Amino acid sequence: MIIDIISRETGISAGQIRNTIELLSQGATIPFISRYRKEVTGSLDEVQIATIKERNDKLLELEARRETILKTIEEQGQLTDELKARIQTIWDANELEDIYLPYKPKRKTRATKAKELGLEPLAGILFKQNERDPEGRATAFLNDVVSDTAAALQGARDIIAEWVNEDIRAREAIRNLFQKDAIISSILVKGKEEEAAKYRDYFDFSEPLRRCPSHRLLAIRRGEKEGLLKVNVAPDQDRALEILDRLFVKGNNASSQQVAEAVEDAYKRLLSSSIENEVSAFFREKAEDEAIKVFAANLRQLLLAPPLGQKRVLAIDPGYRTGCKVVCLDAQGKLLHNETIYPHPPQNDTKQAYKKIDTLVESYRIDAIAIGNGTASRETEAFIRNMRFKKDVLVFVVSEDGASVYSASKTARDEFPDYDVTVRGAVSIGRRLMDPLAELVKIDPKSIGVGQYQHDVDQTKLKAALDMEVESCVNSVGVELNTASKHLLTYVSGLGPQLAQNIVDYREEHGPFSSRKELLKVQRLGAKAYELSAGFLRIREAANPLDNSAVHPESYHIVEQMAKDLGCTVADLISNADLRRKINLKRYVSDKVGMPTLNDIVAELEKPGRDPRSVIKFFEFSPDVRTIDDLRPGMRLPGIVTNITNFGAFVDIGVKQDGLVHISQLADRFVSNPNEVVKLHQHVEVKVLDVDVARRRIQLSMKD
Repeated sequence: MIIDIISRETGISAGQIRNTIELLSQGATIPFISRYRKEVTGSLDEVQIATIKERNDKLLELEARRETILKTIEEQGQLTDELKARIQTIWDANELEDIYLPYKPKRKTRATKAKELGLEPLAGILFKQNERDPEGRATAFLNDVVSDTAAALQGARDIIAEWVNEDIRAREAIRNLFQKDAIISSILVKGKEEEAAKYRDYFDFSEPLRRCPSHRLLAIRRGEKEGLLKVNVAPDQDRALEILDRLFVKGNNASSQQVAEAVEDAYKRLLSSSIENEVSAFFREKAEDEAIKVFAANLRQLLLAPPLGQKRVLAIDPGYRTGCKVVCLDAQGKLLHNETIYPHPPQNDTKQAYKKIDTLVESYRIDAIAIGNGTASRETEAFIRNMRFKKDVLVFVVSEDGASVYSASKTARDEFPDYDVTVRGAVSIGRRLMDPLAELVKIDPKSIGVGQYQHDVDQTKLKAALDMEVESCVNSVGVELNTASKHLLTYVSGLGPQLAQNIVDYREEHGPFSSRKELLKVQRLGAKAYELSAGFLRIREAANPLDNSAVHPESYHIVEQMAKDLGCTVADLISNADLRRKINLKRYVSDKVGMPTLNDIVAELEKPGRDPRSVIKFFEFSPDVRTIDDLRPGMRLPGIVTNITNFGAFVDIGVKQDGLVHISQLADRFVSNPNEVVKLHQHVEVKVLDVDVARRRIQLSMKD
């Protein structure tokens, strides 16, 4: 049944879903299934496989909840065959909980107290709405505790109110009303004007809930959580009561009036708050999912940013009073040298700083200079660009987001126990230029600065989504087995922290790996982990050239047979395009290997171990703009996209304060998703629309 439901929801065939779930249950990872089990899944991509996994997990949770509900009702002795059959056919969580509500163990309510006083028969009489004299009928239910008819009728109405609240039709009708017509409103909490200044837009705010964009909803809820805003979610009350009256008020007599009163009480006291909580949670979860989706998309773009590659880098963490920390790294990112220069105020030791940088570039044969984009970045960039070196040296400004988090982390302390945080931060800046992916995996993704309300969403769900994105990026690029850090290896399919550490330990004890097969000698790395990880690991100088490719070891025999059939070596196949064109793939199709895998193999032979990331591009800010005070409306400036949200993109134009290109200013057309127009770290040209120096806000446009 679960497979059929997922198939209807996704449009993916039941067979593909069944096979995918089977692979997942066997411990296969999403990257592995997507890359190496295309014949089994019908070439499903990572997104489709992740969707299947998520829906399968949720439906299994629902199935477990159903079993708990059935057991609870059975223990109460109220589980009829009809009720059991009904519950077993439900796959909607709200509907399941609605059916369970009357049987759900609850604290003592006004209705349960009234039932204990023997007033349930009276409630039944009133609910039928045939009794024309409710007060007269109520006298039969008076006793030592129920002293008058008013108390008896009140108790009966309390029971009816609970019936209304637990009625499936009522809950579904009010739920639909909330989802379609509820208004979310917020007002300022008295006395919090100054503290809540950043929420000024929501001091007296209202909007249809279903039209409230995710970023706005999360902002309002954050203000509520901080005790600065009072928030309400509700549809028109008269409309809600009208719907309920149509369901329950069947006449126009005295009993009907009693029912009408009970219905109004049910809505105001029970139903509205219950459905408000449920619908608010639904829309909040939807907003959180959207925020997580935005964060994950940004993170992916950041992780897959173009690398400089294995070049010798001089990295600078700029500063004024404490100076600029300078480090020199070799082509593998190893720290060779560090010191501090003071080219800026208050020291202004420019001459000595020039001399030191020139000497370092010459001594360590530096190919590129990386400058952090924090404090004193523009001044340091200008200082470096004024220099004339004996060789061509590229200069890049690199994002520092998260570098301070890394430099103070246990990871950084383990890597550089003898150096302080400033040296570690500078090293991180340099390594980010060389390989953003390899360096950024060491930092908690939430600290990288490319999210939207990341601290307001479900942290467990956020971590799972970001970890999946990191894993996908690492495996799509591939990892150099003999140089990768433990942190990078951790994200390789089938490994994890312990096996990653074991690989590093083995490498330190036995030296570089000479082949993928040698992985099987690593402690606790068995056949399954080898199967899942080997294809994503590269060995650059391996004797077998396939060990430096994405061809999985399980397919080596296919390539070897291709080479044998053509009377050449595997190395010849890789280097000779004419030979590859002679391969007749149909000859190698078997019951386990089909055309998808064979096409992947041939594509990999063309460019073994190729990096899917694009080539790094040179960028330079406008030399005429250094601070926000230099900006004027109408200016056209080069910029770099630093963050993308649902409401637009933030662009660094070199003034230490990113400007916002609102979604309405991204293009000369309607844009529903900023990712359609811009990508993270994209080089763009923007026009300054408005500058609010006091609030440090810059409005930009990419139109025209």
